[in-house]
This record gives sequence, C-alpha cells and structure tokens, in this order.
Amino acid sequence: MHLRWSLAPSLLVAAALIVPAFAQQQPADTGAPAAAPKKPHKPKPEGAAKPAAAAAAAPAAAAGGAKPTLLSQYGEWGAYTASPGGKKVCFAIAKPSASETVPADRPRNPPYMFISSRPADKVSNEVSIIIGYPFKPNTEATAEVGTTTFALSTQQDGAWVKNGTEEAHMVEAMRAGQSAIVKGVSTKGTRSTDTFSLRGLAQALDRVDQECK
Repeated sequence: MHLRWSLAPSLLVAAALIVPAFAQQQPADTGAPAAAPKKPHKPKPEGAAKPAAAAAAAPAAAAGGAKPTLLSQYGEWGAYTASPGGKKVCFAIAKPSASETVPADRPRNPPYMFISSRPADKVSNEVSIIIGYPFKPNTEATAEVGTTTFALSTQQDGAWVKNGTEEAHMVEAMRAGQSAIVKGVSTKGTRSTDTFSLRGLAQALDRVDQECK
C-alpha cells in the first residue's frame, strides 16, 4: 500500500509567494512552523491508496522559491501553476472569507486552503489546509460542507482529509456548495472557525484540471 504525502515544500513556497500579505501578519501561537509538515506516515484505507507525492521534491527549487503563474482568478479562488524542480503542479487557493477564534483575537498566521494536482505523482484534487497555528497533538479538525462534516487529520499546522475515500466526495460537495467551514484547536487551546467561500471554486478547479491533465 502506498503512503500519501501532502504539500511538497516547493508547492508551499509557491503558495506563499501568492499571498505576500501573509508575511505582514502576527505569528500564531508560539511554535508555529513556517510551512506545513508532511502528512504523517499512515497508509490509507484499502482501495484508497495513491502513489506517494514528492514530499521533498527539488529542495533546491524550494529554497530558490519556485515562482507560480496565475492562470486566472475566479471569485475567491485563484488558479495557479508552477514547476518546482521541473515537476508541474497546479492548484486552486483561497483565504477564508471569515475567521473567528475563542478566545477572541488570538494572533495566528493566516490560514488558507488549496486543492492541488501533481501529474507526475498521479495526484489530483488533493485538499490541504494550513491553519495558521500548531494543532493540539493527537486531535482531529473538521470541515463542514453543506450538511456533511469531513474529519481532518492534523500535524503541526497542516490538515488533510482523514479518509482518502471521502476526498473526491468532499471536492464534489465543495464544487456545488456555498462555503466550507474548518474548525480546529491549537496547542494552547484556542478554538478556530474559518469560513471559506466557495464562490469561483468550480471554475478554478476546471482551469486547474485543464492545465494539469
């Protein structure tokens, strides 16, 4: 069974370049990493395996900052492509339209969600979330799309769909939905609720699919 990795470092660099304003924000709870971690070494359920993504693909490209190209902006979602280390990646990315924390106004790095495709690794429409603070260890986060709640595995400040067999279902629900609400808890007990508008997502994913068939 293959292991699945999310968020190759070079793709994270590309994403960071898209949202330079993020660098102006206050840091999250102490200890937040600068980039999302790799997905934990945990096999998917039977029948849900994907080839391993290039978790450490082209570290030289990551250090040099692979520059993404904006394909188009659709509502709240931007469709981008980049070629870190010569491997083409395409992704749709958005920041939340609304964010809340309990206690209120706790500083954190800006959260964002992106859905990526990496043809070289035979990965398409992989949902990843950077929450902006280190998650409380051994806890799950959730993503609510319409009336359906999807469990998310967490590590450091990254979150991924826990059950790989549900990922395609989540993406289809997001295509047709109005918002995705992500909830999580930080190492310091801060509870966050981030609402991502899904306006323009379907068009952004169509553009990503066209670019990274």
